Amino acid sequence: MKKKFLLLFILIFSLTNCINAQTEEQKKIEKTITLFFEGFHKRDSLKIKSVISENFTLQSAYKLNDTTSTLQSTNLNDFLYKVVNRNLNNKWEEKLLSFNINIDGTLANAWVKYEFWLNDEFSHCGVNSFHLYLSDYGWKIIQLVDSRRKNNCN
Repeated sequence: MKKKFLLLFILIFSLTNCINAQTEEQKKIEKTITLFFEGFHKRDSLKIKSVISENFTLQSAYKLNDTTSTLQSTNLNDFLYKVVNRNLNNKWEEKLLSFNINIDGTLANAWVKYEFWLNDEFSHCGVNSFHLYLSDYGWKIIQLVDSRRKNNCN
């Protein structure tokens, strides 16, 4: 009976540690994404670079009209240039609404619903799909793919 109780205790303890470890890693990934957007909002390329891979790419999927969709790709240098050199009179605010984070060892995906506001007016909504890897320096964003919609945002 004591052996069964000890085995059950070890099993529960191990499962609890696995769940807590996953939760801690999810918090680190959420923090990485939050830092990315702090840099994005403040036009701070150094903050953005601190959480992205040197091979970072941005892709955006959206409809041009009722029948035509497009996938637009932007490399790291072009992305940073657009963020840092945007019109100072334009206030960009990406409101992150929810996080769904999945992790497998050194690979992770974060599905993040958002709304984008330009000068305090709603512009569009969608989902950011972040792909991250666990580097020697913490979680780094490899790729960001976003969808963009003007309607059906709920």
